[in-house]
Amino acid sequence: MTSTLTGATAGSRVTVWAWRIGFVAACALQLYGVYAPREAGPHVGIPQVDKIAHFFLFASVAFLGLKVRVPARWLLAALVANAIVSEIVQHYLLPQRDGDPFDAMADLAGVAFGAWLAFRVFRRTT
Repeated sequence: MTSTLTGATAGSRVTVWAWRIGFVAACALQLYGVYAPREAGPHVGIPQVDKIAHFFLFASVAFLGLKVRVPARWLLAALVANAIVSEIVQHYLLPQRDGDPFDAMADLAGVAFGAWLAFRVFRRTT
């Protein structure tokens, strides 16, 4: 069944909403991960393993945000600002957390990777 207003099928509208929900969930998870009063996630005892989490949290928001057509310059600028500000907030305002410049570098690498992957994947599919 095709909508007369948009030409979209019911299935494609569901898919669009699924991507949007995924984007919102990724944003919520990323914000919780960087602004929770205590360090999020289990303590596995492997030094610097949190950099992987930082990388993937920011990469997923960049990728999904571009998928749901958030304007790239706004999305990527907000993610870069958040990568830097979150470490400052952790250092000065969250006594149970430590601001780490290497976390910010992992965040920025995640933003770059998520954007690169989105531009590669979505250029081929559109």
